[in-house]
Amino acid sequence: MPIGTLYTVSAPSGAGKTSLVKALVASDSQVKVSISHTTRTKRPGEVHGVDYHFVASGEFLAMLAQDAFLEHAQVYGDNYYGTAKKAVAETLASGCDIILEIDWQGAAQVRRLHAGTVGVFILPPSQEALRERLTGRGQDDQPVIDRRMDQAIDEMTHYVEADYLVINDDFNQALAELRAIILAQRQRLAQQQLRHGALLQALLRR
Repeated sequence: MPIGTLYTVSAPSGAGKTSLVKALVASDSQVKVSISHTTRTKRPGEVHGVDYHFVASGEFLAMLAQDAFLEHAQVYGDNYYGTAKKAVAETLASGCDIILEIDWQGAAQVRRLHAGTVGVFILPPSQEALRERLTGRGQDDQPVIDRRMDQAIDEMTHYVEADYLVINDDFNQALAELRAIILAQRQRLAQQQLRHGALLQALLRR
């Protein structure tokens, strides 16, 4: 059975990463999204094991001591987030692809630890469009939006570390490009040899 491919998908806040990944997964049963562990409090409407694996700090730190995470981070010096190695390995072994929605720092950790990781970076079509998307949420005041824009610009400088770049101007076009990346990876020679080994032998039989 072909082994699935591990993808990291990174983007600044407001670029549409989560919406694109959600639409991709809904249209392809062979693509899964990694569910992270976190020590933060569950928010209204969130479901354990669906949105996150919500764990106590002690449990997270015990897993960290056991080298159970492919990558992890402590956000704002408070809550921990991490991707469990076991869950990723099991998904890949089943033949499914798995996506880690992750920032550039986490993506760099994953690349170092997992050979064959494919990195995708999603960018907005312009700074103006990104600011409009952040403003359109109606959740933050201007100083917060300005701070998030500065952070987003810093994050966007790391697009050069990815293997693929998608510009999310038109959503349907960006989704088609993301699907094309997944399909292209599945047609790589090593994967096709595993998938169609019997056929290839039959075709070359004399």
